Amino acid sequence: MRYLYTILMYLATPIIVMRLLTRGMRYGNYHERWPERFGIFKSPDLRGSIWVHAVSVGEVNAAEPLIKALREDYPNAPLVVTTVTPTGSARVTQLFGDSVFHVYLPYDLPFSVHRFLTQIRPRLALIVETEIWPNLYFGCHRRGIPLMIVNARLSGRSLRGYAPMRALLRSALRCVRQIAAQSRTDAARYRLLGADPAMVTVSGNLKFDMPVPMAALEGGPLFRKQWGHLRPVWIAASTHEGEELAVLEAHLEVLKRFPDALLLIAPRHPERFRLVEHSVRSLGFSMAMRSIDRVPGAAHQVFLIDTMGELMPFFAASDLAFVGGSLVPIGGHNVLEPAALAKPVLVGPHTFNFEEITLALIRGGGARRVLQSEALGEEVLGLLHDTEQRTQMGRQARVVFDSERGAVGRVMKLIDRMLQE
Repeated sequence: MRYLYTILMYLATPIIVMRLLTRGMRYGNYHERWPERFGIFKSPDLRGSIWVHAVSVGEVNAAEPLIKALREDYPNAPLVVTTVTPTGSARVTQLFGDSVFHVYLPYDLPFSVHRFLTQIRPRLALIVETEIWPNLYFGCHRRGIPLMIVNARLSGRSLRGYAPMRALLRSALRCVRQIAAQSRTDAARYRLLGADPAMVTVSGNLKFDMPVPMAALEGGPLFRKQWGHLRPVWIAASTHEGEELAVLEAHLEVLKRFPDALLLIAPRHPERFRLVEHSVRSLGFSMAMRSIDRVPGAAHQVFLIDTMGELMPFFAASDLAFVGGSLVPIGGHNVLEPAALAKPVLVGPHTFNFEEITLALIRGGGARRVLQSEALGEEVLGLLHDTEQRTQMGRQARVVFDSERGAVGRVMKLIDRMLQE
């Protein structure tokens, strides 16, 4: 199976390169640093490094408290952080600057993996969440590099999608020394996929340990002062195609009851910024944009957050948050950021990527599920109208967030033991 998989990867390489070039032409920075995707890059002496792989922005954010703990506990070990997307790369730079060495993860081709591992020479490999690359895993195993999946999650849909490759993935997972799962459900799914049950533990979700940035705590009130303390403000974060129109239609309903209401909308992917701008203008909203206007004025009805890595201050400045990827079958995004700031959360029916966290918030009274996009406006209106209920939901969201903290400490104990061995 692995030989067949590798042959298919080689056959797909020209298509992958063409896709990389095409995306680079359309979105700019996808064609930059392309040799890194084949394991070709310059690096300082990284012998004995600790390597953390986080595919994109969400995984980098989740890994932030763990990376900071690693820097503190192992100050002499070089830290290598890899991503797959340019937005993930930008987030690494924003969070850590030059204190870590960043490079793109190479494609899962044997020669690329060989070059990559020869360059970074890690003493420990930490894969964040759900990234199973057979040649990479076998390459670590052959070199005796301990491999650990941290904050491991596996949705039911992913488990079903892996079915045709289960034999290959089972053998890849046998190269892993430890799987620290987010929840009991995730742990059970990894065992069903073929992981050694003795190597699977439940450590909790690292995202509960993420720090609340002072910039958010200080920036939120400053934003409100600029655009008006008393006006109702809600945010639609990490939206996808098929959701922005529903959000804008919901805001039309809100404006009928609250004419001075402000919607903050933050598309998940930068390539959608212009499309969303066009949709907002075509519906006749008065709008401002983060990249041009910096902050909205009193007359603006919609504010497009067309930058990356700035959501927390805007969550702090909002009365409530809708978290996207959930009205369409994407699986939802991180509900913990607004919860950490004691903001009530609305989600759609599709939250399988954050299933247990979302359910915990709903059961704890900190979140509500909107079953249909047509009902979003009604839910937003209800919460904007009822200040007491909104405050209570935000308080309960923060209680749930605080009760789940401690995953970083549990994962660090596993890492310490593995490095001692």
